[in-house]
Amino acid sequence: MFTPHGKFGWYELMTTDTAAAAEFYGNVVGWTSQEMKGASGDYTVFSAEGAGVAGMLTIPEEAKAMGTPPSWIGYIAVDDVDAHITKITEAGGKLLRPATDIPGMLRFAVVADPGGAAFIVFTPNPAMTPPANRPVPPAPGTISWHELYAGDGAAAFDFYSSLFGWTKGETMDMGPMGIYQIFNMDGAQAGGMMTKPPNIPVAFWTYYLQVDDINAAIERLKAGGGAVTMGPHQVPGGSWIVLGTDPQGANFALVSAKG
Repeated sequence: MFTPHGKFGWYELMTTDTAAAAEFYGNVVGWTSQEMKGASGDYTVFSAEGAGVAGMLTIPEEAKAMGTPPSWIGYIAVDDVDAHITKITEAGGKLLRPATDIPGMLRFAVVADPGGAAFIVFTPNPAMTPPANRPVPPAPGTISWHELYAGDGAAAFDFYSSLFGWTKGETMDMGPMGIYQIFNMDGAQAGGMMTKPPNIPVAFWTYYLQVDDINAAIERLKAGGGAVTMGPHQVPGGSWIVLGTDPQGANFALVSAKG
């Protein structure tokens, strides 16, 4: 969860069956999981190479009341959560959950961009020290790509760029599907965004989990009760990707250098 301003630093799965999801992602991605008891509910940490890379919890009651399905959400680091809430709402975004403190760890708020895609802004406790052995992409088990199906791709880039300093990378014309805009963080490619097709009802982020072999991972995905929704196919640069859903219905993606 230790990352410079404007970068994704954590990822979280909200689901209906944490035990089943822990087994599924453990088998498919190779994560180990550790459940932590807390006053506000149990929380599971997913680890790769012994370091935490993501978390999981049962969908909170307030999220259930809003109709939130099983889903992944990403945390973007900021210097001041409260100041960024103001900037986000002034830029056309929405506050979905007010700023909240997790004592000794972080302060966070759940927000949405102008197109409705949800994400979290957070400020880690400066007293926390980063783990020395946390793996970095493209190591297996890391999240190596961030993809937004936006309400309006061009407007979404302007929104995130103004808030977090993201810059434009390569622009790809995908024909009838429109423009795919790659974005950079600190000069390195980090993800892409495009206007969502009309048949997709809501804007959302998809996170790509790095695996060692895409075909072997697909077999593990299917054996674990997940479903492939697109792919596998090779993308520019040579990597192979597949989009899917876990057994509880959360969307996610896999990526590998090996097809």
